[in-house]
Amino acid sequence: MTAMTNPFQQSPQYWRVVFTIPSDAAGTAEEAFNDITLAVSGFETDEANGIWTFELLFGEEPDMAEVARRVMVMEMLHSIKAGKPEMSKVEQVDWLAQTARSFPPLTIGRFYVYGSHVEEPIPTGLIPIKVDAGAAFGSGEHGTTSCCLEALDWLSKKRNFKGILDMGCGSGILAIGAAKLWKTDVVAVDIDPVAVRVTQENVQINRETTRIDAAVSDGYSGEMVKKRGPYELIVSNILARPLIEFAPQLYKNLAENGYAVLSGLLTSQETQVTNAHVKQGLKLEKRFVNGEWCTLVLKKK
Repeated sequence: MTAMTNPFQQSPQYWRVVFTIPSDAAGTAEEAFNDITLAVSGFETDEANGIWTFELLFGEEPDMAEVARRVMVMEMLHSIKAGKPEMSKVEQVDWLAQTARSFPPLTIGRFYVYGSHVEEPIPTGLIPIKVDAGAAFGSGEHGTTSCCLEALDWLSKKRNFKGILDMGCGSGILAIGAAKLWKTDVVAVDIDPVAVRVTQENVQINRETTRIDAAVSDGYSGEMVKKRGPYELIVSNILARPLIEFAPQLYKNLAENGYAVLSGLLTSQETQVTNAHVKQGLKLEKRFVNGEWCTLVLKKK
């Protein structure tokens, strides 16, 4: 099968294939299918059970036997059980217009977050971050990401930071925002190699390669994380459970009077995450709420 390489190119007919997989294998889905599809998109649809739903877009009717084979390979490699791939036809769509509607540019504090489909000039006085929605989490529209950017903007009015860590960088949007805001070095790490690759691409697009270094790291155990600390600011937009587990390591890697921005948690999880860090010796300074999502700003005493 010869797949079209431009997802915005018009076709008389599209085909969509949808399947679910556990989050353990979510980071490998794009690489498993990007050579035969127009586009691969994935979203966490069941946080409690760690389930992601992936959509594959084809410009011609796909070979479902080949799709099923690739899903089976993912199951074997990661010891998981995936949902059965389901195919459906999609009527002709102006994908560029649809993307523009789905991901309009966002002004968040002093940040202007936009995708490659945006053609209008960047508003004067705002800090631009160019990030497309894709395989790695973080394009500005999610409540956790927008609250983190608001928190960075708030912190910028309090003090300057030198030496910043983005723990669980996703698309790299927060690392890029921090580098542009404080003109300082940033270490961006993620356990997912796909996220690190996407971060590196976005860092290059945003011309921050001299300030941001991205690497794979299992939490705070990575060599780069250890070598470059302690950090005056740690940003971590992940999930409540790993935030709680990482609390002692965050404290160890945070400089005296340093700040931490923690996100990826629901308001119902706020007390647990706060208590885990207060127990280590941090103090809650500020909270940002967007719907059911909450972002915490804490300071090391």
